[in-house]
Amino acid sequence: MDLATLMENGMDTAQASGLLLNVMWTMVGAVLVYFMQAGFAMCEAGFTRAKNSGNILMKNMLDFVLGSLFFFIFGFAIMHGTDWNGIIGIKGFFNPASLADADGMINGLPVGVFMIFHTVFCATAATIVSGSMAERTKFAAYLAYSAAISIIIYPVSGHWIWGGGFLSQMGFHDFAGSTAVHMVGGLCALVGAKILGPRIGKYTKDGKARAIPGHNLPIAALGVFILWFCWFGFNCGSTTAASTSLGDIAMTTNLAAAAATLMAMCVTWLRYGKPDVSMTFNGALAGLVAITAGCDVVSSWEAIIIGLVAGLVVVFSIEIFDQKIKIDDPVGAVSVHGICGALGTILTGVFGEGCSLGTQITGVASVAAYVLVMAFVIFTIIDKTIGLRVSREEETEGLDVHEHGSSAYADFNFRL
Repeated sequence: MDLATLMENGMDTAQASGLLLNVMWTMVGAVLVYFMQAGFAMCEAGFTRAKNSGNILMKNMLDFVLGSLFFFIFGFAIMHGTDWNGIIGIKGFFNPASLADADGMINGLPVGVFMIFHTVFCATAATIVSGSMAERTKFAAYLAYSAAISIIIYPVSGHWIWGGGFLSQMGFHDFAGSTAVHMVGGLCALVGAKILGPRIGKYTKDGKARAIPGHNLPIAALGVFILWFCWFGFNCGSTTAASTSLGDIAMTTNLAAAAATLMAMCVTWLRYGKPDVSMTFNGALAGLVAITAGCDVVSSWEAIIIGLVAGLVVVFSIEIFDQKIKIDDPVGAVSVHGICGALGTILTGVFGEGCSLGTQITGVASVAAYVLVMAFVIFTIIDKTIGLRVSREEETEGLDVHEHGSSAYADFNFRL
């Protein structure tokens, strides 16, 4: 509806103009969050080997495709449908528009605007898993668990947090999804990578971790820059309103990312003797993930502190998972999204105005328990039926050729 139509339906000029501004801003945010798919694709492709680049691109594309379809059919109703005992939505399957009020609105926005905004968030949660399970996962298996995350895992915990479920009733604060999106994706990645096992050659016979360098740091860096850019839509767009708080949210988002990047660089410089490129860029993502929960309720200085903590934690977390726990995570997604998502949500309880530390911890623990159990069940079923892992020959020669019949870099000779 345009301005004139809204006014004909009883709104005054200020109300109608405000609604249209909210619609425009929310759509801008949704488009920016969608473009994060490009950032994830570049980041994951750059941090892995050239022989698997096409496979990475396909998985990031299909995450959005499957997420869009299955979230529309099932996920949106589970997440935002009529609440049942604070656990799950039970209305709106196959027709999520039926959840709109008499004016065609959900939570103050036209139903289509509200739906597309939450659709792009769902796809982001599924995409996080791709990097951790890269270079050795069957494409068919990936499609299966991507669909399952969009139907079963993300919408249920999302209902608890954003759909009127028991965590939202407790006052749990996760403004833009440190837990709802990032920790959920990171913990799914953890379970998937553990069941899948490490890449061939990742660990020596005595268990020592070997570095498997990515093939294109410039592409990985481009992915991080895209993600940082799009995060302003992720966090600021979560207002779903053209409000005066947008600048404050943008500032806390940016300062946390900058502080985390600087901290990660300094830590690696001290530990390794030189500032590590990939870890520094992962530090930027760690800061962005950590601030996402509380970007609307912390001050600029508190955002810097959150960023510094995330930049420190992500370096040691990646090392621990890689060298001690022996989870092969090619892009560090478990630490960046899972650990720093939980960290940022809990720190919101420390610094966030009006937030309870106990409630924040309860929310993180509840979601983590649900996601870990469900992810284990889903990945185990897929592993016993379709099979999660490709053959040794396919992994050695590359997934591009065996899974897709082509190469992302035609006529190049790859070092296997």
